[in-house]
Amino acid sequence: MFGKQKRGGCPDWQRYGEDTSLMTDHALRFLWVLRKTQRSSNPIWRLMLHHMRERYGLEISRSTDIGPGLYLGHAYNITVNPAAIIGSNCNLHKGVTIGQENRGKREGAPVIGDCVWIGVNATLVGRISVGNDVLIAPGAYVNCDVPSHSIVLGNPCRVIPRVGATGGYINRKVQI
Repeated sequence: MFGKQKRGGCPDWQRYGEDTSLMTDHALRFLWVLRKTQRSSNPIWRLMLHHMRERYGLEISRSTDIGPGLYLGHAYNITVNPAAIIGSNCNLHKGVTIGQENRGKREGAPVIGDCVWIGVNATLVGRISVGNDVLIAPGAYVNCDVPSHSIVLGNPCRVIPRVGATGGYINRKVQI
């Protein structure tokens, strides 16, 4: 049923290898159910999404605004605030947290541009803007605006300008 049907319907599937199917990759299966839930009011899809969120620790709400081509690498324990906005062709890896601040000058949730690679255990918080073509290193804590074409390292975050920052990191991009 899920075998080779994967290429039609969901733009996220283009980001995964040719050998990947809904039966073999839980991240791809989660994205398929998430996209179905976003387009449907059928409670069965919401129930399936809830089950997968609990099983894999993928806390991504159906109300989150996510562009096409999301890739979940090592998809466990990823948390995304429902108010966050994620652009197209973004990679999120294990342990990523995209959260909101509830007070202060950065009250709100992040807006993430296109072609952003976010490494293992990176944290993005507050009403910040992350530009296009940005690489956020594993373990980085980002609570400031990040311009396009940059690499972000450390805690507190240090921004290094770099044209082609995600070159070689984001593969099989979805054309939008």
